[in-house]
Amino acid sequence: MHSSVHEIRQRLLTLLLRAFVVVLFLSFLFFTLLIGYFLTSSSTPIPFPFVSTLEGYYLAKGDWDGVESVFSSLGGLDEMSSLMLDQDHRIVLDRRPDSVSGASSTPTIGSVYEIRDNDVVFNLTARGETVGYLVLAPFSLSQRFGVARAIIFPVGIISLTLAIFLVIVATLLMRRFVNPLADVIYAARAVTDGKLDTRISTEGPQDLRTLSESFNVMASSLERNDRERRDFLADIAHELRTPLSVIRGRLEGIIDGIYSENGPQVSTALEQTYMLERLVDDLRLLTLAEKRQLAFDKVDVDLGKLVDSVIEMLSAQAQEKQIALSFNERNGNLHAQLDPQRFEQVMSNLIGNALRYVPDGGRVWVTANETAEGLHVTVNDNGSGIPEEDLSFIFDRFWRKEKSRSRASGGTGLGLAISKQLIEAQGGNIEARNLPEGGLQILVLLRKV
Repeated sequence: MHSSVHEIRQRLLTLLLRAFVVVLFLSFLFFTLLIGYFLTSSSTPIPFPFVSTLEGYYLAKGDWDGVESVFSSLGGLDEMSSLMLDQDHRIVLDRRPDSVSGASSTPTIGSVYEIRDNDVVFNLTARGETVGYLVLAPFSLSQRFGVARAIIFPVGIISLTLAIFLVIVATLLMRRFVNPLADVIYAARAVTDGKLDTRISTEGPQDLRTLSESFNVMASSLERNDRERRDFLADIAHELRTPLSVIRGRLEGIIDGIYSENGPQVSTALEQTYMLERLVDDLRLLTLAEKRQLAFDKVDVDLGKLVDSVIEMLSAQAQEKQIALSFNERNGNLHAQLDPQRFEQVMSNLIGNALRYVPDGGRVWVTANETAEGLHVTVNDNGSGIPEEDLSFIFDRFWRKEKSRSRASGGTGLGLAISKQLIEAQGGNIEARNLPEGGLQILVLLRKV
């Protein structure tokens, strides 16, 4: 069962928040590990800012006499258990709890102090030489936990602030990224279920808008292809029904003794059989052309001579309907690299289609000209033309203008569709337009040699 767009948005938002929480947790864990290392290490030095103060005092005085005043003036240092040593490791000031606080007469003053491994020692230098040492007793566990609390508290405040900030960012991202992405996912599932008319609004960042637009184009293409497939199957069924019905009726009449076995009814059935054969051949040719599976034997073709042969072949049909068929306009070098048999088939389809639908006494004329774009070959007639809104459908399979172009006028309804595929497969282009003075023009554009 497919989820609703609301559920998809919730899942995406949860995934986004989960990623933010993981990043926040890893950051907090990193700081916690640092604090744990500080708690477990007994000699971790901490950079105290008053080291430079002590060094400045020595530079000003030249010795350590009266250095206890520095300790009294610096907050924090006065509370620590510490020793001041000169460059010879002799005790200058002893501020350890078990000594007399600040008393210069303390027996330890002047004695040599051996620095232990767990002492925290800061070298005091002046003019590039060591002039003394500041020794801090190792921090007790309670002191270390106090420092840890002092560090964890601001880290916790920062983490909470980041969490609130991430919630705000996630909400904004949901509107800008999550919602459009959820719409695309939901629409894709709808198309999978066969709802090809599904479309989504284009919103969000440029990449998401491009994704939405591409999805809409894809859905439109799928919907159009599905509609064409259904129409094609319906057209095939319609085209096959008529000749099959005629053949069936004639054969049943012969079996029932209504018609003779060698009368005109047999000829009619045979004509419908030929029609079915042409329809099947045209469908096969059209399918191969659309799949680009037709082999073309391209040679240097003189289009003028080829069109002349087609006109000569169709002249009898034109005379029968008293239609003036001509090819008088030809200019430039009319040679092109084409398959002559396929191009002759195209010209036969185009001219034959014009003769079929132009009224008796009309006119059909062909032109061929060399232009900067290539070779232009046109087939023109002075018929009624085609409504502008129908011009884009003229090369579709089985399309007939207002149903008046029925089987009664001949043809399978595939001639223009085949012509389009044969021209485009050879690198050309074909289009239809109405003439200003009335009638239809089919324009074929071919590349020059």
